[in-house]
Amino acid sequence: MTTTPDDVRPAPRTEPLGVTVPSTVPTHWYNLAADLPEPCPPALHPGTREPLTPDDLAPLFPMALIAQEVSTERWVEIPQTVRELYALWRPSPLVRAVRLERALGTPARIYYKYEGVSPVGSHKPNTAVAQAYYNAVEGITKLTTETGAGQWGASLSMACALLGLRCEVWQVRASYDSKPYRRMQMETYGGVCHSSPSELTAAGRAILASDPETTGSLGMAISEAVEAAATDPAAHYALGSVLNHVLLHQSVIGQEALAQLDEIGEGADVVFGCAGGGSNLGGLAFPFLGRNLREGTTTRVVACEPAACPSMTQGEYRYDFGDVAGLTPLLKMHTLGKDFVPPPIHAGGLRYHGMAPMVSHAYELGLMSAIAVEQGDAFAAGIEFARAEGIIPAPESTHAVAGAIAHARAATEPETIVIGLSGNGILDLPAYHQYL
Repeated sequence: MTTTPDDVRPAPRTEPLGVTVPSTVPTHWYNLAADLPEPCPPALHPGTREPLTPDDLAPLFPMALIAQEVSTERWVEIPQTVRELYALWRPSPLVRAVRLERALGTPARIYYKYEGVSPVGSHKPNTAVAQAYYNAVEGITKLTTETGAGQWGASLSMACALLGLRCEVWQVRASYDSKPYRRMQMETYGGVCHSSPSELTAAGRAILASDPETTGSLGMAISEAVEAAATDPAAHYALGSVLNHVLLHQSVIGQEALAQLDEIGEGADVVFGCAGGGSNLGGLAFPFLGRNLREGTTTRVVACEPAACPSMTQGEYRYDFGDVAGLTPLLKMHTLGKDFVPPPIHAGGLRYHGMAPMVSHAYELGLMSAIAVEQGDAFAAGIEFARAEGIIPAPESTHAVAGAIAHARAATEPETIVIGLSGNGILDLPAYHQYL
């Protein structure tokens, strides 16, 4: 693999270019914390078990993101440079799935919010470019991260390329082996990708010593990426899901969907989103939940998680570490336990033991429901969607598609269904091939 030498990499680029940004691209991110009837429980220091302070997070994150993590402001302004990068693919389309409706014979109207139009084919760049921007502004020159299926690793690699940073990624071994094109995508953008667990970190070496044949997990990969950032003064860590600031950045999805529905005089009765760590689900659903809380609308939100990793439907709601080694803060979330190693399911982006604290809190408050979808049912729904609408959904997205199709088939009265189609599955065709 050839990467760009550090001494010829461009300096971080954070100034706006004067690019015309469509007026339909949101100017602010939406923060559900402002409208929740009860505040979300705080993250705790892993050593003292006391609520985290900004100084505790400073070795890993820039201060701007730390401020967003604890913010209770309803609206957070999006920097112009980030909006210009968003304009590469935003606004993403909201499409009426009329052919799917006809195939299902349903009285329901089905729409899908399609995030597969981004350069890497998923919703992940919505937060990747924001995180890279704030790190570059603070003078950080390198970001480390973990990735499951690879959409997040590719997204952060792209964002770092656009903003002049270096990127190092630890990818869950099961996905590293089964999804080589994601790794190639990262390398094309200049990122460096390692199979996790690796021999490059103390956490990785300890895991391999205990179980040399492990297929890996996101919790393991997080431990390696956090360790690498904590031991490099030029580096920070970036997370693709779970934390509040990540879900904040993803709120552009739901904001656009609400505006697009308003424009055509529709109101969503039920929203289906796939759920792994919570970024896509929160980004899509939180603006709908905010409108419910502020204006009394009654949109239902259904989280669709894999039956092989059912943190919401079978996990415990308690404080747990976000990683295997216990390096991260303790988060109050639905969890299967930090040591849970899920089977190497095709929806690699959903193989996480815990759910975002804010999603978990909303679920506990009864603001949304959750279902677990078997992998076979998810792929069957993905194929049905592809043959009706032409788009091959990412394996993660097929869980939301499966939930929506089952709901639409059972519908007896007209209603409006919105599906979060979080990405395309073009680089996941081997998984479809195995199913077929």
